[in-house]
Amino acid sequence: MNKQKGFTLIELVVVIIILGILAVTAAPKFINLQSDARASTLEGMKGALQGANTLLYSKAAIQGKEKADGGTTANIDTTGNGTADTIGVYGYVKADATEMAKVLEIDATEWTIAVPASGVSSADIIIHPADITPSATKKCFVEYTDATATTLPVYKVEKDNC
Repeated sequence: MNKQKGFTLIELVVVIIILGILAVTAAPKFINLQSDARASTLEGMKGALQGANTLLYSKAAIQGKEKADGGTTANIDTTGNGTADTIGVYGYVKADATEMAKVLEIDATEWTIAVPASGVSSADIIIHPADITPSATKKCFVEYTDATATTLPVYKVEKDNC
């Protein structure tokens, strides 16, 4: 009598079906990792903005410009060369794409700094990944609102449908 080694066709089909079921149930967990990674990146951008603002406020305070409201007297020398480099509002970076890009030194191919469209955000400016277009239903950005005479700047991360 001849003894065969290996699997039968039925055993192979059953194993493939079981692996398919496992893949279908596990896939959503792994697909959500990209969204989690984007959310973490946004939190990192918020932290970078807060850190840059802390340093800018320190330099503004040293120069006596921490109470300036954003006019020409609010120009802050950030490099120590005697030239005003950044416009500050009460010592913090002005919510302006050019000024934000100066203090954050971000890659324009990866990040976009823009005034939010109507219905997207009430913040003065938002920072979002360049490959995402924020909308009322796709909120994936960092919000920044200028400081005022009585309030500090406001930072907020929106990560709905990231």
